[in-house]
Amino acid sequence: MKYTTLPNTDINVSKICLGTMTWGNQNTQEEGFAQMDYALDKGVNFFDTAELYPVPARKETYAETERIIGNWFAKTGNRDKVVLGSKIAGTGDYTAHIRTNGFSKEALNNAVNDSLKRLQTDYIDLYQLHWPERKTNTFGVRDYKYNTDDQWEDNFNEILYNLDEIIKTGKIRQIGISNEKAWGTMRYMEASKQHDLPRMCTIQNAYSLINRVFEGDLAEVAHRENIGLLAYSPLVFGVLSGKYIKGTAEKNARLNMFSHFSRYSSENATQAAKRYLKIAEDHNMSLAQMSLAFINERPFVTSNIIGATNLKQLEENIESINVSLSDEIIEAINTVHADIPNPAP
Repeated sequence: MKYTTLPNTDINVSKICLGTMTWGNQNTQEEGFAQMDYALDKGVNFFDTAELYPVPARKETYAETERIIGNWFAKTGNRDKVVLGSKIAGTGDYTAHIRTNGFSKEALNNAVNDSLKRLQTDYIDLYQLHWPERKTNTFGVRDYKYNTDDQWEDNFNEILYNLDEIIKTGKIRQIGISNEKAWGTMRYMEASKQHDLPRMCTIQNAYSLINRVFEGDLAEVAHRENIGLLAYSPLVFGVLSGKYIKGTAEKNARLNMFSHFSRYSSENATQAAKRYLKIAEDHNMSLAQMSLAFINERPFVTSNIIGATNLKQLEENIESINVSLSDEIIEAINTVHADIPNPAP
């Protein structure tokens, strides 16, 4: 395994991070335990979860993933071997069953305390804001359009101040953002500088061969502000494993179960995936490992969040850390990207 640090901290994390959002829905607790055992044995010390998980978010399964992780900590005593990230849910229809007061002081305190109980731990290493509170372009929407119905009021300073108070209690160590845009990221960074408040050390956004939107403004922000990308959906729910193209996907594969993720199986996304598959096959590697290796090697990526529904997938994904891509492969990848840019934003 390869390791790095969360930017501006002394927290060492594996370059591969274990994603957990299927546990409690597609995966049982027993399967989640097996994945954590295997990942830790392979040197993966960074686990990422959220109160929202499993996904799709439903009232009936709310926070089940955190409970599974907490039960594993209680069973194994491995809490001190893991750098643990979790998140407070943002606002939106899909979180109405959780709370409706966004990132207010009350919401932050309640969310942290509830997560700690479920996780059966005294602290969370990296606590992240899952979504911006303001209305901005999200899944499947490439371009920002001003929303006249947005009632959001500027509260960057307030959020950082309230997070600072929680940090001082020892309940969380570091903070990050997720699904954020360049403007919001810079506002957090400037607020922390101007008011001597904690800084966001990571940003967890989607990043893959068919969604390289991060490489626009956010890649420069990450570089110049030293905020590390935690790349999620690197295989876009298995599209970049090649299983949907080859027709080998099982019935419980995410895109077979959840049709609302159709942006990942659009005609352009499928055509791009087919071309990436040919590049991988021409160089005697799996599409999954080529796709993950590409992300592992990006200079602005702190950790690559992989997910799996079985141990065979997990093994292949973790082994991507040992794959290096030649200049020839990178050039071929960039040719496809130029022809079919970001078909699954």
